[in-house]
Amino acid sequence: MSGAAASAVPSKFSSFFNHPAGPKTVFFWAPMMKWCLVAAGLKDISRPADKLSVSQNIALTCTGFIWVRYSLVITPVNYSLAAVNFFVGSTGLYALARIGNYHYNTPQPKETAPVAAQK
Repeated sequence: MSGAAASAVPSKFSSFFNHPAGPKTVFFWAPMMKWCLVAAGLKDISRPADKLSVSQNIALTCTGFIWVRYSLVITPVNYSLAAVNFFVGSTGLYALARIGNYHYNTPQPKETAPVAAQK
C-alpha cells in the first residue's frame, strides 16, 4: 500500500469518528437503536393482518415520516436518522395497507335474527 493510501484510511476513519453525528454522539446511536422498530415492523409481515394494531401502525407511520423531515433540517443533518425513520414509516404504512386490504376483501359475517323462544 502506498504512503498516500495508508494515510487516507486513518484520516477517513477519524473524520467519521469525530463527525458531529459520529459514534461519539447520540446522533449516531439513537438511529442505530431505532432499527429495532424496523425489525419489529418486518416481523409483523408474518403476522395475520387481523392481529395487527391500526393505532400502533398509524403512530409508526406518522412519526416515521415526520422525523424524516426533521432529520433533514436539524444541525447536523442526520441522514442515518432520516433513513431509519423512512423505513419505520414505510413498515407502518405497509402494515396499514395490509389491514385495509384484509378488511376490504374479507366478507363480514351476516347478522342472524334471534330465534323466537318456543313454548
